[in-house]
Amino acid sequence: MNSHPGDDNPGPRWDSVLSHRPPEERKAIASRFEAAGLSAEHVRAVLADGGDLLYAAAAEGSPGWADRFGGTLAAALLAGEVGALAAQLGRRASGIRSIAAADLLEDFSAVTVAEELGVSRQKIYEIARGGLRGPHLDTVPWRSP
Repeated sequence: MNSHPGDDNPGPRWDSVLSHRPPEERKAIASRFEAAGLSAEHVRAVLADGGDLLYAAAAEGSPGWADRFGGTLAAALLAGEVGALAAQLGRRASGIRSIAAADLLEDFSAVTVAEELGVSRQKIYEIARGGLRGPHLDTVPWRSP
């Protein structure tokens, strides 16, 4: 029995916060965050704003800019996670572009599709071959329940 009311739901769990990472990597990543004093909620908050506050603090460059994020190690870890999320979203977008380009090539010439997408004729075939390889996020963190 839990003697601390409200502790039954401690906020976002690491698997949810790190859903953009492969499941087998999440435990090690979560351990690094915890060792730096960061909770899943801290990481969720930074991912939710796409790293905007972290970037603003770094860009300002005031002494101690990283303190509000848990220090420079924590800030570096958080920035890395924003990058990992951005990379996952970039791969997802590339996959969507790939299947859309392949569909377009069924109805239009490569020259036409390439011109519409602003790429070379040779590049359009490369894009269309990529496919939607996953796994990918179903929703971005700021839309997740």
